[in-house]
Amino acid sequence: MAKQDKQTVQLKAFGANVRKERMRKAITQERLAEMSELNTRTIQKIEAGSINLLLTTILRIRKALRCSWETLLGKVSS
Repeated sequence: MAKQDKQTVQLKAFGANVRKERMRKAITQERLAEMSELNTRTIQKIEAGSINLLLTTILRIRKALRCSWETLLGKVSS
């Protein structure tokens, strides 16, 4: 698998994990954006797996969702 393809798969998996956890906790994208001090459009792009993220952004989302790293990152392959 090409590096770009692998990165795309990982970003989409992360986005799906964010969405799953957000929905499990019955939080809207707008509310998650407020809680993590991000723009709603940014949350939409994250969940779609269409943007690469800074670690600090991932940390803000994790804190807002009050979940573990494993919940968001899942099994990270090298």
